[in-house]
Amino acid sequence: MTRTETQLPDLHALAAHGLPQHVPLVAATRGDAIESIHYGSAVVLGTDGSVLESRGDTQALYYPRSALKPLFAVGLLRAGLELSDEQIALAAASHSGSQRHQNVALSTLEAAGLAVQDLGNSTDLPYGTAEQAAWLAAGHASTQLAQNCSGKHAALLALCKLKGWNLAGYLGEGHPLLQLLRETVEELTGERIGGVSTDGCGTPVYLLSLPALARGFAKLASAPEGTAEARVAAAMRAYPELVAGEGRDVTALMRSIPGAIAKDGFEGIQTVALSDGTALAVKIADGGDRARMPITAALLATHVRVPENLLSSPALGGGKPVGRLAAL
Repeated sequence: MTRTETQLPDLHALAAHGLPQHVPLVAATRGDAIESIHYGSAVVLGTDGSVLESRGDTQALYYPRSALKPLFAVGLLRAGLELSDEQIALAAASHSGSQRHQNVALSTLEAAGLAVQDLGNSTDLPYGTAEQAAWLAAGHASTQLAQNCSGKHAALLALCKLKGWNLAGYLGEGHPLLQLLRETVEELTGERIGGVSTDGCGTPVYLLSLPALARGFAKLASAPEGTAEARVAAAMRAYPELVAGEGRDVTALMRSIPGAIAKDGFEGIQTVALSDGTALAVKIADGGDRARMPITAALLATHVRVPENLLSSPALGGGKPVGRLAAL
């Protein structure tokens, strides 16, 4: 289905073509029993791009959702957009909506002579739990600037302004911006896009295999100095709190593993790449966010030291640990 089609596909027809062959990846225990199981697929690529580990259906196509943002950012820099490292990190982010996050997004707009009213992303409350509580306590409602993709949209608009492209229709089919994003993703991942739909914030989202997504991140993490890829990776490493936020697992992972870049995506997507080019991509079948990090951390633990709190989390009973959530 393309982005212009309004008729929703028939679920049974899609299933008839075959469901992804996911496998158990993460389990939640309570007492002496396995209480829940999250199925999914995952792949780990070595420094030469070869497959080191594969679980489940890694050749099926999935929407990476917000994990595409760092790849998009590469395309913007290649096209000539000038951004600070903070602005690049936020362009690659699903930020928590703190005042700092919103200020950086606003700075991208203002530097290009744009205003919040020019943004085309959806409105939302801050994504971070603490940030949302503070926002609501202050009497604020949903806004485009608070929405977790505002940094990306501010950068997209800034490039349109630089190139003299139509601002009002920057998310419309046929716009040169969208062609740039598609070409950048296909080049970095080394795979032709298998389909296009629309992400929650309004930008295109592309069907890709997990190895393709991992390859794209490996190119960023191991890129030589002076390239747009290296610039995006450096900005993410310098400002992991802008890529996600305080208390978020992606920020914690990047802080704990020197040289790593990481990005999550809605519906159970996680990608990580190390500075030597080792990379992984994960898809949780049920879209469960809690299962992303345990399997990601377990796969990483064979290559680097990973903090215990990323490997598992406790299941509480009466306020005390009685089980845990961890990779199988």
